[in-house]
Amino acid sequence: MQRREVARGVRYINREEPRYQTPCFSLSISTLAPSHTSNTARMAFAGKWETENQEGYEAFCKLLGIPDEVIQKGRDYKLITEVTQDGNNFSWTQIYPANATVTNKFTIDKECDMQTIGGKKFKATVHMEGGKLNVDFPNYHHTSEISGGKLIETSKAGSVVLKRTSKKI
Repeated sequence: MQRREVARGVRYINREEPRYQTPCFSLSISTLAPSHTSNTARMAFAGKWETENQEGYEAFCKLLGIPDEVIQKGRDYKLITEVTQDGNNFSWTQIYPANATVTNKFTIDKECDMQTIGGKKFKATVHMEGGKLNVDFPNYHHTSEISGGKLIETSKAGSVVLKRTSKKI
């Protein structure tokens, strides 16, 4: 029986082995990387970005209750995002149609005051995990990352996802 289990990939446990064996953990390269790597990842966000394309825009906006006329104006708008960074301190500004601007300032892993495009103020904590910025807004979860030299922002509310890709300008 032991051979059949091994052939199927099941590890045979010898009852004579000590029961306090160390479990096996899977570690990624980023977990083992020196601390300066995370600073490099953080610095990658700094700059001025312009929307190239977005997927799921209309469905996401409708889910959040944004009026149809506002959705229409923003559908093809090239959103400008300006990011500055000083260590763990960020300033994240987004310029929307009709020159509406929202600036959120935050420090990684510290609670801060933030604001939505609709003007709703809330408290949140932005985390950096694997080179990605993660934050929970009142109605959705938002992740920002740099991939292939592009700023990729993903907002998820239930099964509805908005994915915005921006190029550096």
